[in-house]
Amino acid sequence: MKTVGVALLAAILGYVVGLFGTMAAIELFSSNTHDKSIEAAMTGAFVGGPLAAVISVIAILVLRRKQSP
Repeated sequence: MKTVGVALLAAILGYVVGLFGTMAAIELFSSNTHDKSIEAAMTGAFVGGPLAAVISVIAILVLRRKQSP
């Protein structure tokens, strides 16, 4: 049960980091001029956030498995 809680926490934190990281990257590197903020928000919410959440859960599960005897 502890692993589920840690994985859920990792997913939430990973989502937040992915969301804001993707938003920052879009703001810096996108050549879009008229709706850059919408592009950044939608890409962060629907691509970067979920991708980072999945990666963080997988990483936590792999690390937890290596730690258990």
